Amino acid sequence: MRRNVWAALTGVVAAATVLASAELVAVFISAEASPLFSVGSLMIDLAPPGVKDVMISLFGTGDKAALLTLLGIIVVAGACIAGLLEYHRPPWGIVVLVVFSAIAVVAVTTRDGASGFSAIPTVVGMLVGVFVLRALQQRLKRWDSREAGIRKRAEAAAAVIASGVSTPVAANVGPATSAPSTPAPTVRTGPASYERRQFLTFVIVAAAASAVVGAGARLMNATAAAVTSARNALVLPAPSTAAPVIPSGAELGISGISPVITPAGDFYRIDTALQVPQLNPDSWKLRIYGMVENEVEISFADLLALPLVEDTITLTCVSNEVGGDLIGNATWLGYPIRDLLTRAKPTAGADMVLSKSSDGFTAGSPLEVLQDTDRQSLLAVGMNGAPLPVEHGFPVRMVVPGLYGYVSATKWVVEMKVTTFAQDMGYWTPRGWTALGPIKTSSRIDTPKNNAGLAAGTIPIAGVAWAQHTGIAKVEVQVDNGPWVEATLADAISADTWRQWVLPWQATSGNHVIAVRATDTSGYTQTSDEAPPAPSGSTGLHTIQLTVQ
Repeated sequence: MRRNVWAALTGVVAAATVLASAELVAVFISAEASPLFSVGSLMIDLAPPGVKDVMISLFGTGDKAALLTLLGIIVVAGACIAGLLEYHRPPWGIVVLVVFSAIAVVAVTTRDGASGFSAIPTVVGMLVGVFVLRALQQRLKRWDSREAGIRKRAEAAAAVIASGVSTPVAANVGPATSAPSTPAPTVRTGPASYERRQFLTFVIVAAAASAVVGAGARLMNATAAAVTSARNALVLPAPSTAAPVIPSGAELGISGISPVITPAGDFYRIDTALQVPQLNPDSWKLRIYGMVENEVEISFADLLALPLVEDTITLTCVSNEVGGDLIGNATWLGYPIRDLLTRAKPTAGADMVLSKSSDGFTAGSPLEVLQDTDRQSLLAVGMNGAPLPVEHGFPVRMVVPGLYGYVSATKWVVEMKVTTFAQDMGYWTPRGWTALGPIKTSSRIDTPKNNAGLAAGTIPIAGVAWAQHTGIAKVEVQVDNGPWVEATLADAISADTWRQWVLPWQATSGNHVIAVRATDTSGYTQTSDEAPPAPSGSTGLHTIQLTVQ
């Protein structure tokens, strides 16, 4: 049993050297050649559509940390198997290590913008890992052999002692004497302790070196410090058109309700990037091409020199469950996408713009939505008065009112291809999601919380409602399947933002069920029919249960 533990450990240490070596070589090849993040991204790409919803419903914005944890568990388990196989049935442990490395090679070479050189870090890591695994196994087996030899000598000595008998003496020949005893052999134990030290020293040195090299290379690879420095030094120009003034009545001042403007640090983040892209604004460019008369290429400096506009817009993720928190409202600074498209001049027949992120993600947005003069679709550079946070798309992202993010809100955007829905599809469409993605009218109870215990008396039931680019006209609350009672709405900022609402409720002792529904300005009242997020957004009424003492 003890030998199996040590054998499994050799596999784990070997796997660690694979990853650390690959990260180090990736510093000189490409940050995107990191095998761990590439395999994670491949898992996201290959996962069935429903898996995304499950991960988000279970872990929310921590879905990427959960995926990396799962990936780490898989790596450790596979490494343990490799170590055990190499100890008991060589060379199958090395075969397992090579197979895992081959999967990583496929992952890194199939990422967007990858080349054959992208495989070099993983191949080098694999070679280092094979060497380390063999070296550790040799030392472990020498240690085991020494101990086995000592055990055999000890067993032989014990057998000699157990078989020793007195020499018989002839009768009537002098006094009786005892037969001489057989001396026990000396058992030496020194060599085994030497082999043990050799093995343990190699394990400790290899593990420590992997940790130091891997961590250092990862820090160098990310280049986060340089990008953060560039972001912190950036001074955004004043907008040529400021966002509408937020009415004083837009904020109800109810404890527990979502603020009208979501702080950047609290804004939800859902995307496919396990490793946040680090784009230097000095080298960023956007290319608009495809079914256009004029291809357009614009740099970050060019973009900042244009007359930027500011607008407050609520964004929503299609994976948001009824009552979920994958929604936020911010004030964005950017340049109207329709003006760039006007410069490019889309040709007849085009009906879609396929935007592309630097990490390969794509989103297909209806061309007519991006060209809509009544809709402020932005190529955004600022959020709530500051440059975009890196994890929210710095230096440039798309913000489109009225469409779920999977078809519009491309972060780290670098390309826009004017095309057709018949010819191209965004990242999520072939995975079973609908192509157009209009946001559905919905509402949420923020306070009181579900399953809260309350004291009897007057308490506010309050929350937010949204119907981006349509606007909210009415919110109603129902208590214990009673009549629907209209709530008080906060002042609207625009049709593209959510609205707070509140209903004072005289809470009485007992258990209660409270539901909310919204009606938008088109006259549509959200349905009570429940549907999951896939394929076009969740439906149903947010309902909570309370206990009043």
